[in-house]
Amino acid sequence: MKQKKIAVVGATGLVGSIMLKVLEERNLTDNEILVAASEKSVGKKIVIGGKEQAIISVEDAIAASPDFALFSAGSAASLKYAPLFAQKGTVVIDNSSAWRNFDEIPLVVPQINGDVIKPTDKIIANPNCSTIQMVMALAPLHQKYGLKRVVVSTYQSVTGTGVRALNQLMCERAGNPCEKAYPHQIDMNLFPHGGTFEPNKYTTEEMKLVSETRKILRAPQIQITATVVRVPVIGGHSEAINAEFENEFELDDIVKLLHNFDGIRVIDNPAQNEYPMPLTAYQKDEVFVGRIRRDESQPKTLNLWCVADNLRKGAATNAVEIMEKLKN
Repeated sequence: MKQKKIAVVGATGLVGSIMLKVLEERNLTDNEILVAASEKSVGKKIVIGGKEQAIISVEDAIAASPDFALFSAGSAASLKYAPLFAQKGTVVIDNSSAWRNFDEIPLVVPQINGDVIKPTDKIIANPNCSTIQMVMALAPLHQKYGLKRVVVSTYQSVTGTGVRALNQLMCERAGNPCEKAYPHQIDMNLFPHGGTFEPNKYTTEEMKLVSETRKILRAPQIQITATVVRVPVIGGHSEAINAEFENEFELDDIVKLLHNFDGIRVIDNPAQNEYPMPLTAYQKDEVFVGRIRRDESQPKTLNLWCVADNLRKGAATNAVEIMEKLKN
């Protein structure tokens, strides 16, 4: 495999650090890795692939003309810098929400719609973490039975908000005063609030589940409604999904479809108290699915429970998988 130059932009953040870890795990650090971050981090040392190297500025990373830039630096930075990388011929894989709703920008989960990427695409959007795990669970079922309507409630880890939220949880748990990332206490609590509220009274996190799912599945007709809940968990996001299909199904076939889909792991043995949990998914790349059962209130409708590590498959791993697909 030809060696490439790979920049990780936002390398000191939660997702950026996991991107570096995934690159190591997948033996991709034989490539030239550039670690870039904000000015306050420039010059600090970081170890990647067993080698210590200095963090560089984003401007220096652009000047180096990398083949790929894995972005996890926030929407403002992505809007500012991604086009500058693209002008250099770099393929940017962006983890923020900056580019997801542009019709001309591919929004990609490689196992589902990697075929939408064109050779001319220089900016590729990584979907929201909660969207990735949901479409992974629903894509093989939609392909066979045709999704009609989805009702989803998510139970999202504080790590989805970032380091400040993680610090808030841990400080509260220790009984120490701390800077607040949320408007409420999160330890020993939860609240139905992820992102910011929009005029329709839904949050931005809820509306991402609607628009991104339709785009990834190439199915604008699917009716989707969501409620996002923030919970005092660090291991991953959980989702209770109610899916109505156009066509009837057998439960055994549902399980087989999920079991055979790349990146899905079925854990569904309630008699032995076996079902996915955030502790199950923590630091793993699979999307875990269980509690698979019919909705007995109406036909052609399924309930399932879905859990994934939001920093890995929900962010860093998916971005690296996009790059691997293009690199090969």
